[in-house]
Amino acid sequence: MLFLYHFVAERLRRWVQYRLTVRELSQLTDRDLNDLGINRTEIYRVAKAATAH
Repeated sequence: MLFLYHFVAERLRRWVQYRLTVRELSQLTDRDLNDLGINRTEIYRVAKAATAH
């Protein structure tokens, strides 16, 4: 049962971090994103990769 709790807690933590990352990247200008080497269409992929650990 403890394993299940840790699994769910970890998934929730990753989801929250994913949403925060998407929100922060979405607030940047296209120029700022370009400076980071990110296209606006890549925000979700970048956020997923950043929180996949």
